[in-house]
Amino acid sequence: MEKEMYLALENGEVFKGKSFGAEGSAAGEVVFTTGMVGYLETLTDPSYCGQILVQTFPMIGNYGLIPSDFESQKSYLKAYIVREWCHDPSNFRCEGTIDTFLKEQGVVGLCGIDTRKLTRILRENGTMRGCIAQTEEEAKKGLEQKAENSGVLEATCKHTRIEGSEKAEKTVVILDYGMTHCFSEYLLKRGMRVVIMPADSKAETVLSYHPDGILLSNGPGSAQEYPELVAEVAKLSQSGVPIFGIDLGHLILAAARGGKEQKLKHGHRGANQPVRRLATDRVYISSQNHGYTVDMEQLPKNAKVTFVNLNDGTCEGLEYTDIPAISVQFRPGDGEDKLDTGFLFDQFTNMMEGKAHAAE
Repeated sequence: MEKEMYLALENGEVFKGKSFGAEGSAAGEVVFTTGMVGYLETLTDPSYCGQILVQTFPMIGNYGLIPSDFESQKSYLKAYIVREWCHDPSNFRCEGTIDTFLKEQGVVGLCGIDTRKLTRILRENGTMRGCIAQTEEEAKKGLEQKAENSGVLEATCKHTRIEGSEKAEKTVVILDYGMTHCFSEYLLKRGMRVVIMPADSKAETVLSYHPDGILLSNGPGSAQEYPELVAEVAKLSQSGVPIFGIDLGHLILAAARGGKEQKLKHGHRGANQPVRRLATDRVYISSQNHGYTVDMEQLPKNAKVTFVNLNDGTCEGLEYTDIPAISVQFRPGDGEDKLDTGFLFDQFTNMMEGKAHAAE
């Protein structure tokens, strides 16, 4: 039976809804995502670590639980908010409901609230802290809790693992800041050996694998929260090994090269974010999940902007002229058509082969 639950925001707004998923309370940063599909990928995206996520699409869970669509092995969310969840999903691959999944993962769910109103509040006022609890009083009191910041260290792998053939011509080390599975798959598809290492690995340890390239993965938070990770990437950037930064990896590489970041009002989260490639003036629809961006007024030294966000003009990509490195704020796809951004992985491959650029 669904119980009454309350969401309190730090601006004083309170929403009354019903519980689903795991029982209990949850406090964290409240953010929204605009994706109409892909809720399974969203639920298991490590970049949402420690956050309360709002789905703007009104009905969630209609194709149920499909583990093969997961982006990681678990959910890192504090809580999940939807207008309505589907009790009777329909899909030939379905293995359960999102209610069951949230219970198994210990993630608190809140449904039956006006998610359109909540989204408008977050858009107008910016991302803010919130707390979900069984009473309005408990929810308001929960806002006083100190925010936890385990982020990357919670989302990263705990041990190094190697994927792909030992006979592969190229080896790529991925520093896992909260990586989604697809990026290692894109590299494996190109015949590479992939070494996935914990986020706090030392530069010397990374280089001991004699990598042909280094990929800095996506993950939660901002570069300024992890100065020790920035320091190690600064060392790696001096090694001459080609580097490809994605999402948080993009921010960390920029910080390692002297750039500054700024917090976005409500972030870019969803599978429908338009970005423009400056070299070709071509627009791509990208998947994004981040709350920070590289400051256009304080770019890293010897870096030029390669992509911009069409919604707000913020930096979405950089290419470095003094080191073999590229980075993007969005999540590159690797589909079969020209509308996707898999050419960035081809560019990374060409950099490892000593070529400057890849043809789109």
